[in-house]
Amino acid sequence: MRIEDTDKERSRQEFVDEILDSMKWLGLDWDELYYQSERFDLYKEYAKKLLDEGKAYKDGEAVILEMPQQEVKIFDLIRGEIVFDTATIKDQVLIKSDGSPTYSFACAIDDALMNISHVIRGEDHISNTPKQIVMCEALGFKLPKYAHLPLIMGEDGGRLSKRAGAVAVSDYRKTGFLPEALVNYLMLLGWSPGANQEMIALSQAVKKFSIKKVNKTAAAFSMDKLEWLNGQYIKQMDDGQLAELLVPFLKEKGYINGNFNGQELKNIVQLFKGRLSTLEDFLNWTDFLFLENFGHDEEAKEKHLGEDRSQAFRLLSEGFQQIDLFSPENVERAFRSIVEKIGLKTSDLVHPVRVVLTGRAVGPGLFETISVLGKEKTVKRLQDAFKK
Repeated sequence: MRIEDTDKERSRQEFVDEILDSMKWLGLDWDELYYQSERFDLYKEYAKKLLDEGKAYKDGEAVILEMPQQEVKIFDLIRGEIVFDTATIKDQVLIKSDGSPTYSFACAIDDALMNISHVIRGEDHISNTPKQIVMCEALGFKLPKYAHLPLIMGEDGGRLSKRAGAVAVSDYRKTGFLPEALVNYLMLLGWSPGANQEMIALSQAVKKFSIKKVNKTAAAFSMDKLEWLNGQYIKQMDDGQLAELLVPFLKEKGYINGNFNGQELKNIVQLFKGRLSTLEDFLNWTDFLFLENFGHDEEAKEKHLGEDRSQAFRLLSEGFQQIDLFSPENVERAFRSIVEKIGLKTSDLVHPVRVVLTGRAVGPGLFETISVLGKEKTVKRLQDAFKK
């Protein structure tokens, strides 16, 4: 892992910390860590070598490489042969007047000294490659192999914007994306493991990956596809593990404190996990379980609570009050008995009761939802609806 922090003005420790923390969260660990800001003396030594050999000159305090007039050929592992004429490239600054090295010079030296075999980066860096090759050749270094990846574009074909996904990894983490899903999605932007496989673990991808299979055309970032994939990973997750991941979100929202019932939370997770695209979605779906004053969908109220169902709400509240074990089966039995008693169809009451209890017209199975909500809250909300 190499932190390229040669720009003194733009390099801040909090940015570096976020990068390192995000990489670890994604499961992308490292054996060695280098900071270019700690290697300035080394870069100055190599600049002096080029000065002594007459390949560079000084302009004030800056050291500048004289570009030789030659043709530079690159065999790009993705794009094939690329040819540059150095006559179109001006002399290159190696060490700035403030004593800091330029990006290209520091990277050319580090790639050689760290035995970097492959430099794989975005195609916006293609113009840097001939400069670095000339620097390597001037210093007598062996060249790495180069591969320039197509850029990731927005779905409209334009530059990726923050609205469309160009945000920090930590932003995805805060909104409840799983690291496995995010890595999976990013790997499939411009590469495929074959056989239309959409879910693949990093360890599997390492075994299957070939740089030759990387697309030459730009990939489009789709937030909908990322959310779908994240939802697939959530569905496959163990209920207990998912509940643990949700606890910080619930605490931050004020839905639970340190004394929450772990089994109750697992029951809620089991009921709603199939409807989640992100962990944050859980907060939106389950607000009615944690809050007394939760929001009601106005359209749902207008559609399903327009007709007077007060008698049904009263009888249901009384019937549910008599249930000892508030299981989905017992709730359903009581519900159907009361519906039959007042001469309605089950479908006549399902939506009105759901809106009264949850604020929405859609959700998981009603009887499972009522069981998870619990007898006390269910009875109280039906009584309040009857009084209104």
